Amino acid sequence: MNIVILEHPRVKSENHFNDIANTPLWSCLLAGYAASALINAGHDPLLMEAADNNWSFDKTKKELLAISPSLLCINGVYFWEHTQKLFDFVSDLRGEGYKGHVNFFGFFPTLASKLILNKVPGVDSILLGEPEETLVHLADSIANGENFKQIKGIAVIDGENGFIKSRRPTKKNPDEIPFPLRCLKPGDTANILASRGCYNHCSFCPIPSFYNQGPLWRGRSPENIVKEIKKLYNMGITDFYFVDPNLIGPGKKGKERIKKLAELLSPLKISFGMETRADDLDIITMEKLADAGLKSLLIGIESGSSELLNLLDKSSSINQSEKAISICRDVGIEPEIGFLMFVPDSSIGDLENNISFLKKNRLLDRLERTVNLLSHYQIVMMGTSGYNNFAGEDRLVKSDPWGFEYEILFKSKKVKWVRDLVINTCRHLLRCMSDPDSPVFWRKSEDEKKFSLINNWVLEMFENLLVTAKKADNLPNTEPVKTKLVKDLNREIKS
Repeated sequence: MNIVILEHPRVKSENHFNDIANTPLWSCLLAGYAASALINAGHDPLLMEAADNNWSFDKTKKELLAISPSLLCINGVYFWEHTQKLFDFVSDLRGEGYKGHVNFFGFFPTLASKLILNKVPGVDSILLGEPEETLVHLADSIANGENFKQIKGIAVIDGENGFIKSRRPTKKNPDEIPFPLRCLKPGDTANILASRGCYNHCSFCPIPSFYNQGPLWRGRSPENIVKEIKKLYNMGITDFYFVDPNLIGPGKKGKERIKKLAELLSPLKISFGMETRADDLDIITMEKLADAGLKSLLIGIESGSSELLNLLDKSSSINQSEKAISICRDVGIEPEIGFLMFVPDSSIGDLENNISFLKKNRLLDRLERTVNLLSHYQIVMMGTSGYNNFAGEDRLVKSDPWGFEYEILFKSKKVKWVRDLVINTCRHLLRCMSDPDSPVFWRKSEDEKKFSLINNWVLEMFENLLVTAKKADNLPNTEPVKTKLVKDLNREIKS
């Protein structure tokens, strides 16, 4: 049977071009894992990397119609205001005569399965959660002409019964899952997933809902991880990035596991990056990781306000965050920071605490980092616990035609005023930094003075807005202030 696993084309968002909150990072490996599971079960799928190849939807459609697979499995990624193009693509396929089974899998389809099936008649089924075992059962059923609607782990529209779905238990031992199929060449950076799930339940994260309201963390053994890395190493790959939301793992056993991994990696002389939580770090673990080749680290800190950390269900403290930053620097690694400057329940005092925290920990001295830290805000996706909480308070405002992404009504009009102005200005600056012809193109690091001046301007702009908001009885109209700030920034960039 002819099977295609598709990484569909993406279209850059005008407003979210610098955001990665639309899906967890390890979504990038889902299609490869799905293809590998099918191969392991005796099928012969084609992994079509339309996104990596920068194909248009039209070119992708022509390629698929030429192949006409019996089963088309799409790793559906929400890409903001352009997501409708994905479903138009499915409709166009059907309109041009494609008769095969269309299946969606991944985070977006799992969280929005009912929405998609009701609005896109060209989609036959959606896999819920981890796709490997369910996809093999689906492929076998279609190949044998059996009823696929009774498969565990699948959502469908079933005639008079309407929308139905069932969950499949996750595989307990992730070492049993075949390594993902990849399209890499020597010198590339390879993404590695060392665990499944997450052992936390942050309110803004879709991972617990992907696993049916439970994080279900399961770590691969160090030996299994290294086996995959060695296979890639023998292909000429020496740089890796662990896409786990928390690489280290929970508690004492998690640290013991990651230290063992570091010991096994050390002889290979590779380089790698990773992400983790502040409360997972200690000096011994970091020293071992640095000795094994760790070169970059992102810490999910999220806020410099204790109250907001509790509201986000972050289960960590300011002291733990500061200690983690210090530990990273002690081993020679400058950490990157996951941070939500603007949260809908923020007060002006919370914003002041955030700025104070970032300054105290020397995190606002580099332009590309400053502009990101000052402008990130909480986004709510359907299915997350944050979505459920804000829906219960009647504070959600649909911001896409699908009802998957939502704006949240801010408790403080002053915080909302500051957020709108800061984000508009920072987005403008980020576009300038992405323009090779701009004086602040981010790769022009030789002009340190220019970058330092702009960095100071951005920080001063933020703090001035805070002072204005704090003192004002009546806030100035947003639009004229937006225009003035962008004009002032352009003048600063050109000077």
